[in-house]
Parts: sequence; C-alpha cells; structure tokens
Amino acid sequence: MNNTNSIREYQRAVKSIPGGVNSPVRAFKSVGMPPVLIDRAKGSKIWDIDGNEYIDFVSSWGPMILGHAREEIVEAIRKTAEKGTSFGAPTMLETQMAELIVEMMPSVESVRMVNSGTEATMSALRLARGFTKRDKVIKFAGNYHGHADSFLINAGSGAMTFGVPNSPGVTKATAADTLVAPYNDLQAVADLFTAHADEIAAVIVEPAAANMGLVLPQEGFLQGLRELTQKHGALLIFDEVITGFRLARGGAQELYGIMPDLTTMGKIIGGGLPVGAYGGRKDIMEKLAPAGPVYQAGTLSGNPLAMAAGITALTILNENHEIYSALDKKGQQLAAGFRKNIAETGVKAIVNQLGSLLTVFFTNADQVTSYQEAAQCDTEQFARYFKLSLENGIYLAPSQFECAFVSEAHSEDDLNKTIAANRSALQQLTDL
Repeated sequence: MNNTNSIREYQRAVKSIPGGVNSPVRAFKSVGMPPVLIDRAKGSKIWDIDGNEYIDFVSSWGPMILGHAREEIVEAIRKTAEKGTSFGAPTMLETQMAELIVEMMPSVESVRMVNSGTEATMSALRLARGFTKRDKVIKFAGNYHGHADSFLINAGSGAMTFGVPNSPGVTKATAADTLVAPYNDLQAVADLFTAHADEIAAVIVEPAAANMGLVLPQEGFLQGLRELTQKHGALLIFDEVITGFRLARGGAQELYGIMPDLTTMGKIIGGGLPVGAYGGRKDIMEKLAPAGPVYQAGTLSGNPLAMAAGITALTILNENHEIYSALDKKGQQLAAGFRKNIAETGVKAIVNQLGSLLTVFFTNADQVTSYQEAAQCDTEQFARYFKLSLENGIYLAPSQFECAFVSEAHSEDDLNKTIAANRSALQQLTDL
C-alpha cells in the first residue's frame, strides 16, 4: 500500500495542529502508524490522497448510516446553502427537525438543538442538576459521553485508547461529583444511591455501550436503572449519540422498551454535518432558558445546513423502516463470517454485534460485558490486525475500543470482501 502523500501531509499537519489531528484517535497512534488522509467518499467507499480505495466501516464514527455523499442529502445542503449558511435567528427548519425527532424518539416530548454530542451531554447534565437541585451524577466505567469535565472520569473511546481515562485539567471538585459504577452492575448503582441518598441528580448511560468497543446491556440492567432512578428521585439519561436512529427508528430506547427522562443525540441527525441535540420530558425541558432558569445557548445551534441534511436523513429512515432490518441482517452476516474465521484460524477473539454495530475483541475471554473485561484485550494484536485490514482495503476505526459501523450503502460484495479480508488478516496473525 502506497501512502507516501499521506505521510508527507501528516508531517506537515503536525507543525500547526497538536498531534497533527483535530480528534485524538484519528492520529493512528494506538496502532503504531501514521494516519491515511482522506480525499473523498461515496457510498460505502473512501479514497485517500494516495488513491487507495477502502470499504469504510468508520462511517465518520456513525453518522453515515445511509452511506457517503447520499444524493438527496447533498442536494438538500446545496439548496439550503444558496439561501445562506447561518442566520443566528430562528428558522422553520429547526421546527421541522424538532417535530421529526419528537415523532421518532419514544421518550422525547421537547428537544433543543446544539452543535455536538459533547455539548448535548454537557447540557443535559446541567439541566438534570438544575431540575433536581442535586449535584452528583452516576456514570459507568468505559462509557464515553464526550469531553466535558464531568465525563472524563473512567471514560471510554479515545481516553481509553490512549490510557488517560482521567484527563489532566479536570478539577478534584468536578471529579468528586462524578460517581462511577461498572457497566452492567446494578448492585453497584444501588450501593451508590444508598451511600449518597438525595445527592444524585442523574444516572447517564450508553444504553448499548459503543465506546469501549460494543458492549451490550445484560438482561434487566436498563430496566433496573429505570427503577432505581425513579425510586430515588433522580433522572435517567440515555446517551444515544451513537445508538439513536441507528439501532432502530427510535434508537435503543425503542429496541429495549425503556423510557429515559432525557436523551442525548447527535451524528445521524446531522446527515454528516456537525450537530447535537438533547430532549425528553416536557416538564424538564421547560426549565431551559428562555422558558426557565437553566441557561444554555449556541451561536450555530440549529444551523440551517445541518438541519436540512438531518431532516433529509431522518425522513429517509422514518419512511423506510425496512432499512433497519436490512442493516441488522448485514451486521449479523459480518459477525457470522468473522466468528467462522476466528474459529477456523484459532485466533483468540470474540465478536460483539447488535444491529449495524459490531466489534472484534482480541481476548482470551469468552465474553466482554464491562470496561474491565474490555481493557484486558490484546491491543498489540488489534494493531497488527488493523494494519493488515487496511492493506486489504478495509478501513476500520484505529482502536480496539471502537465499533465498526455498517451502512445501507454496504453491498453484498462489500460484505463478502470484508469477510475474506478478515480471514486473510486472521490467518496472517497466526503465521506471525
């Protein structure tokens, strides 16, 4: 694989951008190689600046559920841009987006648009504290809710990849208000409520954890969180930035039949443009300014380009429910192919899959159900696997602790090539 241009341009970027990238995992540091720089994308494929073609399973970290450069979305952006790209004033597009989200997401009665998943979770947490008049929040080890201070305590995703789950710059006072429980451990949550009684404002959780690799909620876990929060007067916040509109039309809460008090969203609702949102019960959302005393604002919130792209994407998903069954079938096909390859090559690995999300964990364990189990995976083996996959034309997230994202654009041929590339990479691992 020739990556001469990518190496040169990355070296140039390092001179003016910290680490050469604007988000840490993009640097490929954990897989021991310089990143490839992307030139363009269409459908299920991306091409780097050296002309190498890849079947893409990063999907811009989730938003591209309909594939890259979907014609309807590109056209919606173009038409909207011709009218102006930002006004700092209300538009009808914001109302249309809000109405779509309220229609599709079961627990959301009212929604506020922001510009990123981090902004959504940060704002939802402030709202929960303002509503309950309590300070503490429970999060789960390995769950990543963006890079706001309150969440960088035993965080997943990039923080887990780089071995710095507790970031410098987070104050001791902030850390003291963040209580951490193991994912899938209801008793630990109950114990925290017992110890802190009326101090806990909310429990925030990824209903299907997708930032320590894909880790699924065990039976009864989410329902138990719903019951504990109701018992103790705390709010339940589902972080559906990844799972929202991906696992089902109404996200993980529809799939699992659990109604949280607040939900954070992002990625898919922007159609590939920067976006975030949080919503939930109307009585809680009415505490936001200007209706209420909890302040949150944003110059570019509800940006017309992001709204136009997101409305188009959500409308396609809302009107074509069969997309989700097709995505689930593709995810199962990949997982079955990978598991067959693992069994036949003898590589120590397992596959977690749910709908269009999946992760290959390089581990001796029989399952990965928590941060502790994920953290024991063989990251050096994953790094070798990543390089071999890239050389075979498969673009995966450069971290053991991320998901592969399947899109509607992935064809049967793409899936077969990916399974064959997986087999080749695993076989080469056994030969090393």
